[in-house]
Amino acid sequence: MTIEQAQLDVDNWIKTVGIRYFNELTNLGILMEEVGELSRLMVRKYGEQSFKESDKNKELSDEMADVLWVLICLANQTGVNLTDALLKNFEKKNIRDATRHLNNEKLNQ
Repeated sequence: MTIEQAQLDVDNWIKTVGIRYFNELTNLGILMEEVGELSRLMVRKYGEQSFKESDKNKELSDEMADVLWVLICLANQTGVNLTDALLKNFEKKNIRDATRHLNNEKLNQ
């Protein structure tokens, strides 16, 4: 699935099954909640915190997909083509960071 197709599929799902988009600020809040859930799982899986019983059946991939879903909703609502945005972001990073990381002593240890 391409990013473009994901944007179309999410839009279709929202307009048929979901009835309509939540407003942009509600979706921003939901995005923060989903990022928090992803963070909680990452901290338990890769960090020093232990799992709580309620965290044990959570999947990292599902939490990431939840974040992506809401981000796509926000992109659709605000008229952002994520494919174009990502391509422009690569271009920006390739120009701005062409040698930045190569010259970073912290990364070359």
